[in-house]
Amino acid sequence: MAAATASATTTTALSLRRTVFLGVDVGTGSARAGLFDEDGKLLGSSSSPIQIWKEGNCIEQSSTDIWHAVCAAVKTACSSADVTAEEVVGLGFAATCSLVAVDADGSPVSISWSGDVRRNIIVWMDHRAVEQAEKINSLSSPVLQYCGGSLSPEMQAPKLLWVKENLKESWSVAFRWMDLSDWLAYRATGDDTRSLCTTVCKWTYIGHSHMQYANEKDSGSMEACGWDDDFWEEIGLGDVVEGNHAKIGRAVAFPGHPLGTGLTPVAANELGLLTGTPVGTSLIDAHAGGVGVMDSFSKVESKSADKKDICNCMVLVCGTSTCHMAVSKDELFVPGVWGPFWSAMIPEYWLTEGGQSATGALLDHIIENHACAPLLANRAASQGKSVYDLLNAILEAIALEVKVPFLAALTEEIHVLPDFHGNRSPFADAKSRGMVCGLTLDKSERQLALLYLATVQGIAYGTRHIVEQCNSHGHEINTLLACGGLAKNLLYIQEHANIIGCPVVLPRENESVLLGSAILGAVAARRYSSLRDAMSVLNAVGQTINPSQDPRVKKYHDAKYQIFRSLYEHQLSYRSAIAEAMQQQHQ
Repeated sequence: MAAATASATTTTALSLRRTVFLGVDVGTGSARAGLFDEDGKLLGSSSSPIQIWKEGNCIEQSSTDIWHAVCAAVKTACSSADVTAEEVVGLGFAATCSLVAVDADGSPVSISWSGDVRRNIIVWMDHRAVEQAEKINSLSSPVLQYCGGSLSPEMQAPKLLWVKENLKESWSVAFRWMDLSDWLAYRATGDDTRSLCTTVCKWTYIGHSHMQYANEKDSGSMEACGWDDDFWEEIGLGDVVEGNHAKIGRAVAFPGHPLGTGLTPVAANELGLLTGTPVGTSLIDAHAGGVGVMDSFSKVESKSADKKDICNCMVLVCGTSTCHMAVSKDELFVPGVWGPFWSAMIPEYWLTEGGQSATGALLDHIIENHACAPLLANRAASQGKSVYDLLNAILEAIALEVKVPFLAALTEEIHVLPDFHGNRSPFADAKSRGMVCGLTLDKSERQLALLYLATVQGIAYGTRHIVEQCNSHGHEINTLLACGGLAKNLLYIQEHANIIGCPVVLPRENESVLLGSAILGAVAARRYSSLRDAMSVLNAVGQTINPSQDPRVKKYHDAKYQIFRSLYEHQLSYRSAIAEAMQQQHQ
């Protein structure tokens, strides 16, 4: 009788066990973990800070520190959501497109002037390789046509060339060079298969060399036949092709492909999960955001009878920087915008990727460097609000006080070019710099609020420029999907809707990057036949923010947009004048 009772209890426990998908996202400042059920609903999440070193253009991190943060975040998320290791059926990783260096034993190799072995990651936003990027771009290799015509210093080839030219000992010792998300998957499984996402988007890999494997259900780990060896030889990095590309990747796979035999015993113990838990081939964090939100577009209610198509939307992954992701069935070349990348996000679709290198980071910079920042931060903390909430409230009060026809009109005298960390798209100009027109001696919170609003608008004008560039070269984007930290700021979203003139759709779960990562685990666990099938089930739409119908708003932003465009043109003329003056001095 007792045995029968125990058996019944075990059966009940098994029947009550949930199916949970785990996503891990390593951003610029923290590692995060999120747990999702079979409906794509967030059960719980946690974050753990990661260390960062900044010295001029050199920005570095530690893979050891990041792995410890990942383990802490996963354990805390599982504990807080009361999820057991047995319930986690699949795991996926996403991360910034930072460059990791390890030796033959997997130990860190320093990429720092300091020689500190902990500092083995060149962070995505690091701009030490500007000269190397210019050198590579001057060679006009055929692979550059799939990067908008030129490589950014944020991509991996310029960074590799910088290390070879400046840290010869590190270059000789490094055995593997990996994108951070690929390294996380490798650290978890021991499988060195690289993602088509990372290799195609950041390493000049030709993804469409695998078109014969377009049916992702039948594809596995594929021999890396998409490297252009002539390109690496031409730029002075011929040694990375040695050993069948061992240093940069011998095998590639579509996102979500199950790696190795899942979690190794060591990794499983460190993460608090089960050995063998399936792990999917990784994604860059922004691309995981796209996977976590893009299929919600087809579920948006519309008065039109036309079926929604994901090719008509652009995903804005709004965080420290903003990435602009659009897909197409056809190969579309957009000057100054990265891509087209085949199957780099959604298998069988070409990806176009625009970007702004500093958005959330720029707003933080504008606010934190203002004279009244400490006072504002203290008040926000005492009221349990964010600084953004306070600034938005101040703007509403000013608008009522001065009786402007609409809130955006408060910035009629302030104009911002947001290229404080260069222009990623569509000018692909790493030397572009931020500009502010309309500064005064006013140090008040009121003036900070106006500068903050003008910066938000400048960022939105930049997105409008990217959308216009894409649409003028074959895309038909008419809807934005926004996710990430900045998407929680409704003023930020409303200004984007008004300035670009199209609706902005927010997902039900704002943690879209974590959801996209979790979807990789769901596919690796064979719970869905493909990435797109998983997206169709787990993506869900939330609120839709429509553009203002007031014609005065459109006219105002059209005028400010033209001023925005002229700021960069003026900067080019200033740079040219100074360059000419300096050249005359040396004659």
